[in-house]
Amino acid sequence: MSTVDIVLAGARGHGRWHLENIRRLQDKGIVRLAGICELTPLTGDEIPEGLGTPEQSADFGALLDSTGARIAVICTPIPTHTDLALAAASRGVHILLEKPPAPSYAEFRRMADGVAAAGVACQIGFQSLGSHAVPAIRELVEEGAIGEVTGIGGAGAWARAEAYYRRAPWAGKRRMNGVDVIDGALTNPLAHAVATALALGDASRAEDVTRIETELLRANDIESDDTSCVRVTTAAGLQVTVAVTLCAEDPDEPYVVVHGDRGRITYWYKQDRVLLQRAGHGPEEYQYGRTDLLENLVDHVTDRDDLLVVPDATGAFMKVVEAIRLAPDPAPLPATAWHLLPDEDRRVVPGIDGLVAAAADSLALYSELGADWARPHVANEVST
Repeated sequence: MSTVDIVLAGARGHGRWHLENIRRLQDKGIVRLAGICELTPLTGDEIPEGLGTPEQSADFGALLDSTGARIAVICTPIPTHTDLALAAASRGVHILLEKPPAPSYAEFRRMADGVAAAGVACQIGFQSLGSHAVPAIRELVEEGAIGEVTGIGGAGAWARAEAYYRRAPWAGKRRMNGVDVIDGALTNPLAHAVATALALGDASRAEDVTRIETELLRANDIESDDTSCVRVTTAAGLQVTVAVTLCAEDPDEPYVVVHGDRGRITYWYKQDRVLLQRAGHGPEEYQYGRTDLLENLVDHVTDRDDLLVVPDATGAFMKVVEAIRLAPDPAPLPATAWHLLPDEDRRVVPGIDGLVAAAADSLALYSELGADWARPHVANEVST
């Protein structure tokens, strides 16, 4: 198999993870980092050992042309995703596009339709959907291990210091210079919880979603949400509720839970770990492997392996992004609802960890769970 040349757009921040992953694949002999696109070139110290001296340029299109790369990894600010993806597609370059794929449903469709028309492959970077746990859970459900599925819950209790919102000009923004950004807890850091819950609810595509309710709040001095929940009703009548926060008291691993009338399956998606609990059996725990999405894209380009996360398989997630975009701006929590941890320079919402777990367990929204800082439930609702 010939080595596939790759250009990485956005090599700082989360892009550093991609640099290390490309090095791993380069060590296996299947890819070569041909170019890096950054506004300010990386120094030698910023390029992991073993990647050589890739060509660098701030001009993405020119870099693709000069390197002849076959794949572009795009890990740039959210509002740039569509234009960069289309620039790659117009040159016949296949794409790994970081999540969220776009800041609005219209931009997502422009990207997905343009990529399809160009005939190139596009993989969306929801790494959790590359886990072998996902098909294993689907198989357990199909076998009736937990009876009839009654709903899907998702929970993410994370912590972010105030510096997190200063990491980039667009961080924590809903819009910037009149352009949508939508960098909130549900749409970016904990987007995997939403996308994975929808996938396990057999509701990945845009047409699988009929109703979306949101409750968006913030403890931090930002535009976007840092403490929020969403409830999606699927075309099959299933409810998918995901509750998240970046203001946890005791941060823990996020998870998705599939509720059945005779049991439940919990999936800690960052760990590829699954717990099956069902009537008449003791708890059963499983550990799974994971297929890297860039490696899968390379295999698709060279051997025609099926892609794991095509754009249309994230259409339902993008409907959630659109509902959040159209919702009223997140409400600030009252000063009595949070406090600052000076040693960690982060804001904490007391009791939020339990509320996040309760929402995933009961499929209820924060206001329905009696959070005294949540407004009486008047759904910010979108019918699709």
